[in-house]
Amino acid sequence: MKAYLYLEDGTLVEGEAFGAIKETLSEIVFNTGMTGYQEILTDPSYREQTVVMTYPIVGNYGINKNDFESEDIQVKAFAVREYSVHPSHYECDETLDDFLKSKGIPGIYGIDTRMITKKIRNIGTMKCLLTYDKTSEAMEKINTYSFPKDVARRNALKEKMTFDGNGAKIGLLDLGFKRGILRELLSCGCKVILYPYNTGADEIMSDGLDGFMFSNGPGDPKDNPEIISLAKELFGKMPLFGICLGHQILALALGADTFKMKFGHRGSNHPVINLKSQKVLISSQNHGYEVDGRSLPEGTVKTYENINDGTLEGFDHPGLKIKAVQFHPEEGPGPVDGHEIIAGWINNVKDDEYNA
Repeated sequence: MKAYLYLEDGTLVEGEAFGAIKETLSEIVFNTGMTGYQEILTDPSYREQTVVMTYPIVGNYGINKNDFESEDIQVKAFAVREYSVHPSHYECDETLDDFLKSKGIPGIYGIDTRMITKKIRNIGTMKCLLTYDKTSEAMEKINTYSFPKDVARRNALKEKMTFDGNGAKIGLLDLGFKRGILRELLSCGCKVILYPYNTGADEIMSDGLDGFMFSNGPGDPKDNPEIISLAKELFGKMPLFGICLGHQILALALGADTFKMKFGHRGSNHPVINLKSQKVLISSQNHGYEVDGRSLPEGTVKTYENINDGTLEGFDHPGLKIKAVQFHPEEGPGPVDGHEIIAGWINNVKDDEYNA
């Protein structure tokens, strides 16, 4: 069955349909990872987005039981150059096509993903329409679509959950968290309390936590004023850590500014440099917004920088016991270079100290 992808700049791309058959409007972005499509599909930070994979062959190892970052597919639609019909891997449980169909998510393949990626890099992130008939109404539909402001709240945890461990007691706020963050905390021996989006500061502080983490998530950080207020209430009460959206939330709470990037960082091969040690890490990233490093307040220390474009990738505020990184130190998918960052923070929390 033919599928048609319309872009906001008027481009029409013709391909073949796979997955569910469902017309969708969304924001279109690209991911440069060579593997990890299952984690990408299930990453809540991709809500309301059509993801274009730059690697040309996708689906070749199928879908397994282990590589989920959430219960469901989170992307709005999936676009690939070549869909591998017959996957081959010892852990494979189902095909990518069957997985998309079971979750009601449409896909398109047989398209020039390199051309689309170049357009996004040159023009910036755009809106798009995936449909199954050529239509004169495509641009009208695209122009009337706006990216929702509630994506971090969607499908949020309904009540808090506790995961036992013998080490530090860490709270994790669900802004669209990836399971990899929870796995990494548990691998460090932590007892983890997972909190719903709308949890208040009084409840968090009453649980006797050693540290608190703001998770990753989708959308514009400024669309979450209640979480920014929560962060302010927790300043100085316990060590705080932010990942991705959490990094942006903590920066906004400190009085810094954020902005939408031209096309964002999405992939598992982004080099960042530790500004103190000058050590380079290869990082996993997924974000379309960035903290303006020039707007950080006095008392804040820049810790990481993106080697490709010089954007801010991390900061500390020693006086308020805050650490934050824009990239994903827990990977999923990607390299494990950043694991030492979370482990180091946990060690400081357990030792009742804060090492800037």
